[in-house]
Amino acid sequence: KLSSLIFTGKKMAYQKVNADQRAPGHSQYLDNDDLQATALDLEWDMEKELEEPGFDQFQLDSTENQNLENSETADLSLDSIQPATSPKGRFQRLHEEPDYTTRYARSAPKSNHCTFCRLLKILCMAILLFIFGILIGYYAHENCPSNATSSGTLDLQLYQEILKTIQAEDIKKSFRDLVQLYKSEDDLEISKAIETQWTSLGLEDVQFVNYSVLLNLPGPSPSSVTLSSSGQCFHPNGQPCSEARKHSSQDLLYSYAAYSAKGTLEAELIDVSYGNADDLKRIKKMKNITSQIALLKLGKLPLLYKLSLLEKAGFGGVLLYIDPCDLPKTADLSYDTFMVSLNLGGDPSTPGYPSISGSFRQNRSNLTSLLVQPISASLVAKLISFPKDRTKNGVCSPLELPNNEERIVKMQVQTVMEFKTVTNVVGCLKGLTSPDRYIIVGSHHHTAYSYSGQEWASSTAIITALIRSLMLRVKRGWRPNRSIVFCSWGGTAFGNIGSYEWGEDFKNVLQKNVVAYVGLHSPIRGNSSLYSVASPSLQQLAAEKNNFNCSRRAQCPDTNVSSVQMQGDANYFINHLGVPTLQFAYEDIKVLQGPSFLSEALFPNHATNMEEMDPFFNLHETIAKVGEECIYEISNWPTLEYNSLKICLELQNQLTGDQPNTHQLLAQATRLRESAELFQSDEMRPANDPKERDPARVRMLNDILQDMEKSFLIQQVPPGFYRNILYHLDEKTSQFSILLEAWEHCKSLTSNETLQEALSEVLHSINSAQVYFKAGLDVFESVLVGKN
Repeated sequence: KLSSLIFTGKKMAYQKVNADQRAPGHSQYLDNDDLQATALDLEWDMEKELEEPGFDQFQLDSTENQNLENSETADLSLDSIQPATSPKGRFQRLHEEPDYTTRYARSAPKSNHCTFCRLLKILCMAILLFIFGILIGYYAHENCPSNATSSGTLDLQLYQEILKTIQAEDIKKSFRDLVQLYKSEDDLEISKAIETQWTSLGLEDVQFVNYSVLLNLPGPSPSSVTLSSSGQCFHPNGQPCSEARKHSSQDLLYSYAAYSAKGTLEAELIDVSYGNADDLKRIKKMKNITSQIALLKLGKLPLLYKLSLLEKAGFGGVLLYIDPCDLPKTADLSYDTFMVSLNLGGDPSTPGYPSISGSFRQNRSNLTSLLVQPISASLVAKLISFPKDRTKNGVCSPLELPNNEERIVKMQVQTVMEFKTVTNVVGCLKGLTSPDRYIIVGSHHHTAYSYSGQEWASSTAIITALIRSLMLRVKRGWRPNRSIVFCSWGGTAFGNIGSYEWGEDFKNVLQKNVVAYVGLHSPIRGNSSLYSVASPSLQQLAAEKNNFNCSRRAQCPDTNVSSVQMQGDANYFINHLGVPTLQFAYEDIKVLQGPSFLSEALFPNHATNMEEMDPFFNLHETIAKVGEECIYEISNWPTLEYNSLKICLELQNQLTGDQPNTHQLLAQATRLRESAELFQSDEMRPANDPKERDPARVRMLNDILQDMEKSFLIQQVPPGFYRNILYHLDEKTSQFSILLEAWEHCKSLTSNETLQEALSEVLHSINSAQVYFKAGLDVFESVLVGKN
């Protein structure tokens, strides 16, 4: 076993086994099957000890000097961890049976001096007390019926009442009201409408938080692309320039890349496909690419990363598009234009610090030297003379320019830089027992001068439904244990500017106090599958909610919970604060199976599209209820149900396979897992025992749990990659993203300096987590010794 129970007088203490005292045969290298073991197995196995008949036969003082060699040499390899028999593991009894320890207390020794008279007196007294208790109970029930209801029943009733108040019709009405506002060029008008509604629902301390930021806006006329051979001029949607003047559309202006370089470039068009390292290596062997224009597909890798490769290779411009073969058959976007942002996050003029009065403003007219212009698939087909029928024998033919053909094009990009005000709406529902610990719930609203899509209205309508349901219960006297902060972000389309600036502004407070971030960014992207992205700390909670709701509606993909890079305002909280994050959305299965990062494109959907996708708003209602369930649970957990072993297993999973130079990383990850095992057995277990659940101890434990993921933030990453190494690039990739990119670079470079730097970053991160867990163990051990 991993811990020994030792009695000293009436005091019981856990004796921790040192993680370094291992059996000589303990292997550093683990089979892939072992890594799939459930992280809760260890604690569930220890709970079984309580049920064993001999568990109450503890050793007395004379056993203190007994040799503990067997305990010290216990094998902590994953071979010993078997799948748990409880879906909630160590937390099941904490919530459902708070008095479970009393059932296993030792019986009192029998007295040999009881006489018949004493037994008779006791029996008479018991009968009198029983009758007296019935009378008291009867009148107590008459006068105070609510007290007869157990707290567990009250929680369940409250839980169900909260969910019942979330109705699809209310969300639909709120959505339609919001859609009517987006036409305004005043960002403040939408913010005021949200603030008024939240205040009317009873949310406390609702306020505006404004920042003056540098935005890259469309020029006075749409950008254009011209075929030099014929002189034909096209706008980004494929429409001839002459016709566009007659039937001008506002959508054309918003087909642009925010923060691109501006100007005119005439050069050869070179098809680079998805623009990864292999694609560029192949192209370099065939053509001179200096100052040429790349024809680039969106997807498979972060756009900013691919643009950095193209810029480094010497390209001068980029025409960006989405191949129709990468989209579901139901989505015909061949003629649709879209917007992308080339901003890593926040106000470009104040990188790393908030845009408040007095801040130094850097002069940044663009964030890349490349001229970047998004265009429709229909325009690509015209530029490369591709046949209209792209389907042969039921198989979609990807767009591609033959290598032996030459196209000279002229691209013109027009944008303007202006300082504008971006507004966030922030309101708080203060907690009862831990008001200084926050669950942040984030959506975003439409920002003036950006694309006119409607997914922001879905996001805002859902967060309003959450506030409405919770505040109805607050009016009846209920409050969550932890505070819930509701945020509607502005400037999301330009690079999550509102959330970044707010995060930078309150960074010191947020680093210390934020427990979790629940994101509602673009919640309805399809209608076939409920899909969630969660950090390893919250994957178990997300899986439970996913499975429950999928069983009620339809089948879901086998892997519908993952830790992958996501779009939206959760970015700052994941990559700069290391906050455990959870986000739900409905997707089309084809999109989940196809190239990732297509969601980087922002399409100006028409007003009817969202209602066509979810006409009765049942999907909106499901997202709201799933989100509400998670928020309710996180805000009321006595002990945060964050699983340190799950994180360690995720790390080891990313180091499996035929990966070079990872032996040292795997050894360090194994030591980290061993420390996590001790932490969960020695520290998480007492937190689940009501007799040992000391408030100060639980508070210390929660502080450690909420900060676990901060250790996994690294400093240097390629553009578009997450700084948090717990997240993958996509569902198909399980390895560390930063190492995958470094290995790709090594193929084309003579030096492996990039790889060594990436390996060092990951190693230091894992070592930092190891030090963090050991420090937590030492703190609890000191507290325990002090009490004894």
